[in-house]
Amino acid sequence: MKTIIRFMKRNYKILLLVVALSVALWSFIPREPKTDPEKDKLLIELLTFVIEKGHYNPAAIDDQFSKGVYKDYITALDPSKRFFLQSDMDEFAAYETQLDDQIRNKDLSFFNLTYDRLIKRIEESKSFYTDILAKPFDYSVDESFNTDYEKLPYAKTTEELYDKWRKQIKLSTLSSLTDKLEMQDDLKKGIKPKAKKTADIDDPNAKIQLTESTPTKDDTTPKTFEALEKETRENSLKSLNEYFSFLQDLDHNDWFSVYINAIATRFDPHTNYFPPDEKERFDVSMSGKLEGIGARLQKKNDYTEISELISGGPAWRGKELESGDIILKVAQGSDEPVDVGGMHLDDVVKKIKGPKGTEVRLTVKKVDGSIKVISIIRDIVEIEETYAKSSVVEKNGVKYGVIYLPKFYIDFENNDGRDAAKDMAIEVERLKEAGVQGIVVDVRDNGGGSLKTVVDIAGLFIEQGPIVQVKSAGRKKEVLFDHDSKVQWDGPLVVMINSFSASASEILAAAIQDYRRGVIIGSKQSYGKGTVQNVIDLNQFVRGNTVGDLGALKTTTQKFYRINGGSTQLEGVSSDVAIPDRYAYLKMGERDIDNAMPWDKIDPAEYKFWDKQTNFDAAIERSKARILANSNYKLIDENALWIDQRNKENTYSLNLDKFKKEQDAIEENAKKYKSISDYDSKLKFNSLPYEQVLMNSDLSLKEKRERWHEALEKDIYIEESINVLGDLLPKSAKASALKTTKSNSPKS
Repeated sequence: MKTIIRFMKRNYKILLLVVALSVALWSFIPREPKTDPEKDKLLIELLTFVIEKGHYNPAAIDDQFSKGVYKDYITALDPSKRFFLQSDMDEFAAYETQLDDQIRNKDLSFFNLTYDRLIKRIEESKSFYTDILAKPFDYSVDESFNTDYEKLPYAKTTEELYDKWRKQIKLSTLSSLTDKLEMQDDLKKGIKPKAKKTADIDDPNAKIQLTESTPTKDDTTPKTFEALEKETRENSLKSLNEYFSFLQDLDHNDWFSVYINAIATRFDPHTNYFPPDEKERFDVSMSGKLEGIGARLQKKNDYTEISELISGGPAWRGKELESGDIILKVAQGSDEPVDVGGMHLDDVVKKIKGPKGTEVRLTVKKVDGSIKVISIIRDIVEIEETYAKSSVVEKNGVKYGVIYLPKFYIDFENNDGRDAAKDMAIEVERLKEAGVQGIVVDVRDNGGGSLKTVVDIAGLFIEQGPIVQVKSAGRKKEVLFDHDSKVQWDGPLVVMINSFSASASEILAAAIQDYRRGVIIGSKQSYGKGTVQNVIDLNQFVRGNTVGDLGALKTTTQKFYRINGGSTQLEGVSSDVAIPDRYAYLKMGERDIDNAMPWDKIDPAEYKFWDKQTNFDAAIERSKARILANSNYKLIDENALWIDQRNKENTYSLNLDKFKKEQDAIEENAKKYKSISDYDSKLKFNSLPYEQVLMNSDLSLKEKRERWHEALEKDIYIEESINVLGDLLPKSAKASALKTTKSNSPKS
């Protein structure tokens, strides 16, 4: 899977959907092709109809639109330019300005041409890598490879394409070989091999993403250069075999979904088509729950393996199924079991999932080799990682609380189900009972979710008033209010954001900022997504459907605005206290997407500032002063500049000696930033009492919370947020805390 992710994880938004599909479609057995031209034509017709009728500001389907679809689609099919030849592109180019007409006429000729050609080129490429990896590489040759695929030309001939494959594979094996040689050098010096942070340099994102390379038992045995070189080729062959198995597993419908999404995302980056299985996954991600047994599955060769049990789920409660068990057969209740060996992972999942209260019987091969039939009654499974969680920390005798909210989740099918607002209210109450004097709400990396939940969450911290303004096409603005005069928490408040905080996270941060209710801390700007999407079931538009499930369309129907009238679109939310972060100089926000909707503003709503925080401005200034004086933040900013520079360097030597020198130089430069990851705030975070009880019987939960607390203790941004809470405290609270601390001090 590593190679699949490496080759497919490019910064192309459409291809991400294919990657998501790979989790469900993985197999070593090819699918029978499923081609239904009438269904394909119907999908295109429905897509354009629903978008043009429901989109906030639908783009004109014209030649310019056609060019955008063409570019995005071709890029998604072959992001590394390792399949198509220049002659293919010359042939495809005739359609560059014709796709608008083909969309209108439900003409599939361009898709059929590119699909057939891609399948042909993929098949041809299989012989490339097997031939390349059959013999040793000559690392003494002075040559290089450029990984900036966007700027690289397509190969003109098959020979040129073969050479591109050779260099790309050579670069990958060279990176692995260099690591192995370094371990061998350590062995000769008597140094025990240890886990090493490495980056996969065949991935353009790898310059900012390090992975843990853990030595195996085999790594502790000295080997010759020839043996190590052979090992790297064998590993590459295995990875590429897996990659091509993945490609082989994608059928006509999967590639057509890529084409459909190339059309959909040209209206705006957040309009997407969901095939039926993807729609189900979207619902699970939004609600954080599903009906099933509560086990995560993965493919292992031809079989399906249990990779993890979800805490609290039926399988976890039953204590019979374990991680590492291989599923051989699945039976529904008393029915005959079905052999699932070689079956697609997605199909195995469908057989195991089912309505609450029903029985599924799994025939499994245990880790010890024994065969066992396990009966499990399906139930509602809650995915704990989706939900809000809190922790308590003490500094200078004062308790503070941290609430982490990973997304603004909601169960659209059940009004009585869990949602982010209800859970946030519960966490706030728990923290109040624990005696905290200030609360940090952490929405870093939170990409958003339900609009309703963010309105309710913001309402926990103000008396009542407007939270966000929403505008639909051709309609007057709508102001969404918190009508509850109750304030769940009226003490010091900090909201943490970063450049990946988007949508609902930005609504929350903007509302808290506009009311001057709390201090916003984090990246200079948040992501900049100021639009609202609705998911529309496409099946509702077809009577007497004979073509099967058509999936759903997520389309942009509204824009939201701050209560001060400004939009968060493109601009995001600017932190009151902007703290340097490692990705500050990389282009990763909405403002960096070419077809993002524009920024604008409307009239402000009527609202009153929160007047109970008299030292608001002073706390912000003190925080800024601390950051300026802190050498760690200066180092983080230097590291961010270095990462940006590294991200622009795309040419690598394929000569072993030169490559090692380049990597040694990079590693030497990286050493000065090591203290960033080794930082220790000296703060100690703990779970609340109710959770400590749960952790006694749930070792998985205990391990997850310990990892989270360890991360918090090394988090310099959390530490500064706690400092700001301390500055926001009234003097009386500080004096009381100091008095309590002194009275609890041991007497000599």
